[in-house]
Amino acid sequence: MTTRKLLAVLSIAFAALAYFAARPLIAQSPPAAPASGTPAAVAPPPGGTRVVHEQDAPYYEACAREGLDASQCAGRLIWFKATAGNDRFHTYVFQQRVGVLIDWFRVLRADQRDDRFRAWGIINDPACCVPGSDNCPAKSLDETYGMDWCPGDEELLRHVGRDGYRDPACDFADAPLAEGEVHGPADQRQSACDLKFGTSTGALGIRKFPNPRFDKAAWQKLNGGLGSWEGYNRPIAAAGGRGEAARSHLQDGAIEPPFLIGTSCGSCHIAFDPLNPPADPANPKWENIKGLIGNQYTRISEIMVSGMASNTLEWQMFAHARPGTSDTSAIPTDQVNNPGTINALINIPQRPVFANESVLKWRKVASCEAEKDETRCWCEPGRNGKCWKKSLQQDTVHHILKGGEDSIGALEAIQRVYFNIGSCSEQCWVNHLSDLRQVDPQQRGFGQTPFDIGQCRRDCPNFRAIEDRLGNILDFFMSAEAAATDLRAARENVLRVASPAARYTDQDLIADLEREFGKGAVARGREVFANSCARCHSSQPEAAAGQFAALDFHKLDLKSGLRQDWLGNDKPTPASEVGTFRCRALHSNHMAGHVWQEYGSETLRAQPPDPNVKEPGDGGRGHYRNISLLNLWAHAPFLHNNALGPELCGKPAVAANDFYAQRPRYVDGSLIKLLPPAQQPACLAYDPSVEGRYQLFKLSMADLLNPAQRIPKVTLLNEDVTLRIGPRLWDGTDKETLLGFALTIPSEIDGRGVTAGTLGNFQHKAFIADLVRSKTAPKELEAALMQRLGQETGAKVLGDLKAITEELVGKPNALVEALRTRPYLVKQVYSSCTAEIENEGHRFGEDLPDSDKNALTAFLATL
Repeated sequence: MTTRKLLAVLSIAFAALAYFAARPLIAQSPPAAPASGTPAAVAPPPGGTRVVHEQDAPYYEACAREGLDASQCAGRLIWFKATAGNDRFHTYVFQQRVGVLIDWFRVLRADQRDDRFRAWGIINDPACCVPGSDNCPAKSLDETYGMDWCPGDEELLRHVGRDGYRDPACDFADAPLAEGEVHGPADQRQSACDLKFGTSTGALGIRKFPNPRFDKAAWQKLNGGLGSWEGYNRPIAAAGGRGEAARSHLQDGAIEPPFLIGTSCGSCHIAFDPLNPPADPANPKWENIKGLIGNQYTRISEIMVSGMASNTLEWQMFAHARPGTSDTSAIPTDQVNNPGTINALINIPQRPVFANESVLKWRKVASCEAEKDETRCWCEPGRNGKCWKKSLQQDTVHHILKGGEDSIGALEAIQRVYFNIGSCSEQCWVNHLSDLRQVDPQQRGFGQTPFDIGQCRRDCPNFRAIEDRLGNILDFFMSAEAAATDLRAARENVLRVASPAARYTDQDLIADLEREFGKGAVARGREVFANSCARCHSSQPEAAAGQFAALDFHKLDLKSGLRQDWLGNDKPTPASEVGTFRCRALHSNHMAGHVWQEYGSETLRAQPPDPNVKEPGDGGRGHYRNISLLNLWAHAPFLHNNALGPELCGKPAVAANDFYAQRPRYVDGSLIKLLPPAQQPACLAYDPSVEGRYQLFKLSMADLLNPAQRIPKVTLLNEDVTLRIGPRLWDGTDKETLLGFALTIPSEIDGRGVTAGTLGNFQHKAFIADLVRSKTAPKELEAALMQRLGQETGAKVLGDLKAITEELVGKPNALVEALRTRPYLVKQVYSSCTAEIENEGHRFGEDLPDSDKNALTAFLATL
């Protein structure tokens, strides 16, 4: 360890001890000026004092444990806590603009804290407690409005229903500016207040803020007490139309909740450490938690629709992602149903980069004197030389996301995560989304428009607060917290629980694996991997050149001490070659003219489509990047959607939160119809222990290498969905009168199940536009259909569109029946992706003899 890093570590450790001694919060006198390398978190502002926040203590302890320097530690704190103002998005914008309701109390209620992990995959905050429990500062649920008590709440709770709350982020101590910072030497960073930390909700990565609009008297009258949300969640009488989902005050807006809820990037990425998992997942300790691994158990999709009834269109379209996956294009919807795994951000310094890519983006400059156009160059008012200029250059970049779409730089990719979780929504990007209800091509919201990074920087201080500290977050990604988590080390840690001096060497691991998989299995597995897998799953130059014989997959980088091989080359491979569920590869949000256009490189968009994929794949789509297999033992199930391997489930005590029970996946492959309950393979309960992860790895490897034995998996609608269209009248009873018509989307058509993708991928706007054209411009439509679909299919589609327009005259509710009798229109002609089987593909290795499959499994367990 260098002298500089040692000083940083010792200083952080000292700060953590000082924080514990500083309870309750008090203003501290400034210590002497810190030595070089001392974390900025310890240094006071010039000429002032710093408030020491108790809630920060465990974070700085973790920095000390991991040996993080000042910049890495600052980045860690931001990653875990910063919401960048998305509390408004999750409380108001999501419901009003997207029409999807989150019931935060259902997810975070304190009286179900012990059930949270099993229900929602949530990582409980070790610093928080259930009011009334032993040693908890809050003695009743009324004090916390039914939520956990967490450090910092003694101040936050005083401001519920009041203005004047000072966010703890205002006292965030920045790390020193990086050497050579273009916008230096003076520190001109946006106020840290705009990071917006709030306090924990009791769930790591989910933060709360006091709602100044809260009316305590109205809340008590509605709910019968401050700690109850019963009345708030009770269905509103005027929403009781028969067959329609009930609505609650989540949608009402007349009653304000006590808290605004925001999320940090850590809400999905904070996870249990595979090297040191908790004895009880519902009650972890701080040393059991890492910030970058990715939560394999999170039910983030179900959280996002927790306030919706299951017979709503939104629930059926959103609440289908497997544990550990999220459809990151569900809000900026491209109508491609594509949940993907939450990436394990490990061994990042060894991750491949790509030189000479054509990148149009904003870059830091010291002046805009030669460029007066704000859309090309902009200087922040009141700052000295803090400017950015937009230019096209050749850059060296990572390929990030499943298809490598985020490809203009790692810093920008980190920034975009904050938009994914709702930051700057009103100022910057909500108006660029497609309104699914807008079917007139001439109207705003018909399609996506590109998000403007320059405009967002100018108009959103939260953007600037994050951007000014992106280097710290990237440094955190490069820190020891992102180091590999080998099975050997994990097993040694298990042994040391009983015997602190225990050792478990590489040879011990090999011996155990060969007892399980056969003598010589690990050595043979290395040969199989080198010859059959390294072409895609190695970052060594020799692998790219086809020189596999001498590859050393365990070799360490002498400078960093990290595994030299990232075990993936991140290069794009056509989706048809991989053969896996291709919908994610057709993700279109980074195409020209679409919402995240500015986050994709010109090189990406110039990539030719996969000629063997029948759906449109222009704009760089139709490919998957070759992912890393590092520490595969800890990250099963497999594939980009976690579909390969056993289905995971939490088996919570609250039956309404048992989402796997509501959506079994195994189907008859010919009819796409659920297998009977007795034929459904059992789901595997969440088990983050070392042995639990290892057993899941082996079962998933068996699925990977034996595709003929896989039982097909498909996500189906589990009940009919009825949409009521038109105005409603309410006479004061519990039911409304609908002046319009109802459309019922069936969960089964002609004995075949209807997939979630059938709805999510249906390009209804193009369908409606072609219906209109079949009456107003039939010749023009005919030519377009013939060119796109060919003579025979084009003629059939044109004839059916004309017939449907006649069937709908005076009977608009006949549309579903018209499509029911012509399902090919929905599932093929007007679908962005027609794939159905979610665990197909990646058949590499299926022809290996069983002995080699065992050997490959054994070798992969050592990586």
